[in-house]
Amino acid sequence: MKISELVRLLEQTAPPSLQESYDNAGLLTGNPGWDCTGVLCTLDTTEEVILEAKQKNCNLVVAHHPIIFGGLKKITGRNYVERTVIAAIKHDIAIYAIHTNLDNVITGVNNRMADMLGLVNRSILAPKPSQLMKLYTFAPIDYAEKVRDALFAAGAGHIGNYSEVSFNTPGTGTFKGNELTTPYIGEKGQRHHEAEVRVETVLPAYRQKEVVDALLKVHPYEEVAYDLVPLANQNTQTGSGMVGFLPQPVTETFFLQQLKHVFGLMLVRHTRLLNKPVEKIALCGGAGSFLTKNAIACEADVYITADVKYHEFFDADGRLVLADIGHWESEQYTIDLLFDILQTNFPTFAVLKSEMNTNPVEYFT
Repeated sequence: MKISELVRLLEQTAPPSLQESYDNAGLLTGNPGWDCTGVLCTLDTTEEVILEAKQKNCNLVVAHHPIIFGGLKKITGRNYVERTVIAAIKHDIAIYAIHTNLDNVITGVNNRMADMLGLVNRSILAPKPSQLMKLYTFAPIDYAEKVRDALFAAGAGHIGNYSEVSFNTPGTGTFKGNELTTPYIGEKGQRHHEAEVRVETVLPAYRQKEVVDALLKVHPYEEVAYDLVPLANQNTQTGSGMVGFLPQPVTETFFLQQLKHVFGLMLVRHTRLLNKPVEKIALCGGAGSFLTKNAIACEADVYITADVKYHEFFDADGRLVLADIGHWESEQYTIDLLFDILQTNFPTFAVLKSEMNTNPVEYFT
């Protein structure tokens, strides 16, 4: 198993194009051409995690947080970032970070948080705009179904909870090949009229190459006519945060107690309770105070996130309960998510979970 095969799976799950502009997801150390001896899944990459990987014969660490965020001008071991990079290079260990791109897919970090809380009827809290494209292509009637099948298999045709979505219009296509052509139908040098179907479907922008490659591979024509048009529509499958519902309403204090239990919390920092039932829950793993207004707009009863500053608690404005559960605490189950993704697709390969608690925050009680 090459490291590149594992990277390919991770990037199909959470395309790098979905990471935020400030992020640094991807392969940070190592070579994708290396044979992989094993994978260690972790939330953070530290020097201790690298040594753990070495001891467990894993030469690939898959982490949520990138150890390298800004540019490294020197690597002298003066801080934990440099020491971690030095250890990884010294022991020939590759580090792959899958960060905000994993946050921004509907099956990612926030979905795992929702799993732990048992939320139902989930959706993205703040869908990303301009992440969709419309594909138009034209196929002979006898090939239209093959073309549709290929497009759907490559990732096109998804709208919300519906798949294999397309619109099809019959019409007549004309073409005339020159002396260098070998037409699939018709004669070169003569204009040909062919009954065709115009196939329209949507696709995520990050699937453009795979969808076009699939179209060109299955289409019978030498020259395939197609158009790709960017859409302003929101993609309900990608974006920040998540919102869902508890199976039944509970009191605020009961929900906070459950929150402490599920995430193993010492405490929950929260705004004043509103003395009303809790049913609709918004959440965002990691630093998510930028979504407080979105949580209010969707009429959530509670918004769960981390790293909320003092003045940002005022943004709740008595409209919901804003709960800060801690950065590491909110994302801790991402380790299980990464393990499940890799283990499900490579069941006979060595995939391990780090036993290191990388939370830099402790509580004195």
